[in-house]
Amino acid sequence: MPATYSTNMRSKFPILAILLEVVIIILYAVFVKYDQEADSRFSNSSSGLDQFHNLYPSFQDVHVMIFVGFGFLMTFLKKYGFSSVGFNLLIAAFGLQWGTLMQGWLHHIHDRQIKVNILSLINADFSTATVLISFGAILGKTNPVQLLIMTLLEITIFAVNEHLVTGILKAKDVGASMTIHAFGAYFGLMVSRVLHRPALQDPHENEGSLYHSDLFAMIGTLFLWMFWPSFNSAIVESPDGQYRAVINTYYSLAACVLTAYALSILVDKKGKLDMVHIQNATLAGGVAAGTSADMMIFPYGGLLIGFIAGIVSTVGFKFLTPILASKLKIHDTCGVHNLHGLPGLIGGLAGIIGAAMASDQLYGEGLASTFPDFKTRSAMRQAGYQAAGLGTSVAVALVGGLITGFILRIPIWGQPPDQNCFDDHIYWEVPGSEDEHNELLSSEHGKHITNAEA
Repeated sequence: MPATYSTNMRSKFPILAILLEVVIIILYAVFVKYDQEADSRFSNSSSGLDQFHNLYPSFQDVHVMIFVGFGFLMTFLKKYGFSSVGFNLLIAAFGLQWGTLMQGWLHHIHDRQIKVNILSLINADFSTATVLISFGAILGKTNPVQLLIMTLLEITIFAVNEHLVTGILKAKDVGASMTIHAFGAYFGLMVSRVLHRPALQDPHENEGSLYHSDLFAMIGTLFLWMFWPSFNSAIVESPDGQYRAVINTYYSLAACVLTAYALSILVDKKGKLDMVHIQNATLAGGVAAGTSADMMIFPYGGLLIGFIAGIVSTVGFKFLTPILASKLKIHDTCGVHNLHGLPGLIGGLAGIIGAAMASDQLYGEGLASTFPDFKTRSAMRQAGYQAAGLGTSVAVALVGGLITGFILRIPIWGQPPDQNCFDDHIYWEVPGSEDEHNELLSSEHGKHITNAEA
C-alpha cells in the first residue's frame, strides 16, 4: 500500500486530537470568561437574563440541526453510516470550541477577554455548520486527521471572511446564505478538486444507498426542514425582524418542497421521484431565504425564493453534478453545490434586491433596526455592498479551499485507499463486519483441523 494511503490512525489521531484540546484549554483559560450575567461575582442584569431566555430555544434548535440534522442527512451512503454521524459529531465538537475563539477574537474581545453568552454559543454553532457543509463534498474520501485539520483551517478562514463581509463591508446576512452556505459549499468543492483521484472518477461500488440508509437520511432532512426558521432568525436583533425571518423562511421552505417534488418527477425519464432530490433540494428554500430573511420581502417573496431555489437545486442534482465531476474533476459526494452553493448564491442575490428596494415608506420606523447603516448609505449603495459581500465570500472560499486542499494532500496525514473509500470498516469496529466473519471462519477451520488430528 503506498505511503500516501497509510491509514493507521493509532498514533496520528490521538496525538493531534489531544494536542488540539490541550491548546484550546490553555487559550480558554487565558482569553475566555463568562459574560456578566453568568458570573456570580456580579449582580445579574435582567436584560442579559432576558436575552438568555429568549435565545435559548433558538440555540437548541440550531444545536439539533448541527448534530442531528447534518449528521443524519449524510447517512445515505450504504456503508458509511457510522462515519457520517460519528465524524459529524467529531467536527462539530471541535469546531464549536475553535469557533468561539476565532469569532471572539474578531468580534467580541474586550480588555483582552472574550465574554461568552448564549449568542456566542449560537455563533459557534454557525461556524461549525460551515465545515459540515464542506465535509459533505469530501464525504467518504478523507480520514479523521484530515477532517480535524480542515476544521481548524476552515473556521479560521470563515471567521476572517465573516469579519470582512459583515464587519467591514457591513452587508446584511442574518441567515448566512453568503457567509455560511455559499462559503462552505465552494470551500468544500475546491478542497475536493485538489484531492481529486482519477480512480474515483467512475461511480465507486460503495458510493450508493440502500433503502434503510436513504430512510435514515430523510430523518436528517426532516430535522433540518423543521428547524430552519430558527437558524435564519436566531441572531436577528430586532423583534419584528426576527418575526419576519421566521415567516419568510417558513414559506420559502414550503414552496421549495412542492417545486422540488414536481421537478424531480419532471426530469426523471420514468417520471418517478428521486430520493436524492427529496433529501436535499427540499431544503434549498431555507438556504436561499437566509440573507433576506428579516427584510420586508413579504410572504409572496419568501414563496418566490423557495420556488426558484427548488428548481435550481433539483436541476443541479440532475444535470450539473455530472458535469462538475466529468469536466472540472470535482467529485461532490453529497451534492453540496446544489443544496448550499447555488441556493446560497440565490440568497445573496435576493439580499441585493431586498436592500435595493428598502425605503422609509416600506419599513417606516423599522428601517433603522433592519439596516443600521442606512444613515450613511442609500438603498442602492447598500445593495452594492451586498453584492461585494457575495463576491468576497465566494472568492475567499475558493482561495481558502485551494490552500486547505493542498495542505490536506501532504502524505503524512494519510488517507483511505481508493478501494476503501465510502466504507466504515477502515476506521470503525463494525458489528458483523467482514473481518469478524473471516476470523470466525478461521476459528472454525482451526477447530476442524484439531478434531481431525485428534
